[in-house]
Amino acid sequence: MAHLLVLESWVGSMSRLLPRAIREGGHEFTFLTRDLHHYLRSAPEGVTHPLLGARNVITADTNDTDALPDRVERLHEVFGFDAVVTSCDYYLPAVALTAERLGLPAPDPEAVLNACRKDATRRVLADAGVPGPRFAVHEEWAELARAAREIGYPLVVKPVDLCAGMLVRRVDDEGQLADAVRALADFPVNARGQRRAPSVLLEELLDGPEVSVETVSHAGTVHVVGVTDKSIGGAPAFIETGHMFPAALPATGTAAAEQTALTALKALGLTDAVVAHTEIKLTSAGPRVVEVNPRPAGNRITELVRHVTGIDLAAVAVDVALGRAPDLRRTDTGLRSAAIGFLVPDAAGTLDALDGTRLRTMPGVLEVELAEPGGQVRAAGSNNEYLGHVMAGDPDGTGARGRVEALLGELRSGMVIR
Repeated sequence: MAHLLVLESWVGSMSRLLPRAIREGGHEFTFLTRDLHHYLRSAPEGVTHPLLGARNVITADTNDTDALPDRVERLHEVFGFDAVVTSCDYYLPAVALTAERLGLPAPDPEAVLNACRKDATRRVLADAGVPGPRFAVHEEWAELARAAREIGYPLVVKPVDLCAGMLVRRVDDEGQLADAVRALADFPVNARGQRRAPSVLLEELLDGPEVSVETVSHAGTVHVVGVTDKSIGGAPAFIETGHMFPAALPATGTAAAEQTALTALKALGLTDAVVAHTEIKLTSAGPRVVEVNPRPAGNRITELVRHVTGIDLAAVAVDVALGRAPDLRRTDTGLRSAAIGFLVPDAAGTLDALDGTRLRTMPGVLEVELAEPGGQVRAAGSNNEYLGHVMAGDPDGTGARGRVEALLGELRSGMVIR
């Protein structure tokens, strides 16, 4: 039995999948957080959040990056941790640094930091010759306006250190650019109380479909698990409205996406102790790297992979964090594809009606999770405002996406927001 330290987490699906994977692996964990209420609030009434069912739950200022390694080292002397993990992007660099300090398996801390900072990712990949969009990074308005003209509109404005598509916007002219930059300036602290960098990233708007490559790095070798496709909506935002695994691509497209992701991971140095989710645009000029995320995919993509291949990427993340060779053997699950679609609100108000009872009993449906009527709704501006999701599988081929779209259509027809 190993003892893992879980240092913070998202409160979405990975906050349930990671504790499950630890326990099903025969291990135990201690949970370290700065704010217990953040997790208490996210659990249904009367239900204890799985992370708070840890062997030990300890509070400390996890945002104090100077003091945190010393605090964890003292805890390590008492509990004897075998690994340090998190599912939250905002704590990935701290986890890598802390694990290295304790002499535990970890990806290179500098590589993790560079992957978590979008501007640093761009610079590292550009220096290594990995294909990506034309980009510029500035803080001052005059420099941003000049760089935008040089790149050319339309373009994409991004914060360098936020997640879930927050405040990522397409802008078509200088007026929209000014609005986007003001919105970033009005959001100086992230959801975990960490002060944000003032830098703004401008990128060329890329054409073509977007996919993600799911990989596992261990002992200097990067293993490709597969390629997931992605649908985007909510313009001018970039909201993920659905995914399917495996992506319905020709073999050449799959190979190109995989090779580009491998090149990016190796350029960054993410070749050990990490499960990664690399986003790629398959443009008319060839594959281009969008982002490299040094953690398992969110939005239930890990579950799509598990339903199709039998590979549990949450369990794999635990194994590689412990320095163990991952088990990536595929099993016959009876499904050839699995897809998820998200219910994205396009208007604000009160959710008056939303019922998925009939969908839950339909053949091929794997999951239905929906918001309860009566709650307040706001028009979606990122991946944080979903009203639920539907997941379905196809035993014959790549028809899972079509099934999910039909199910979502039925849900939307009965949904009422007032």
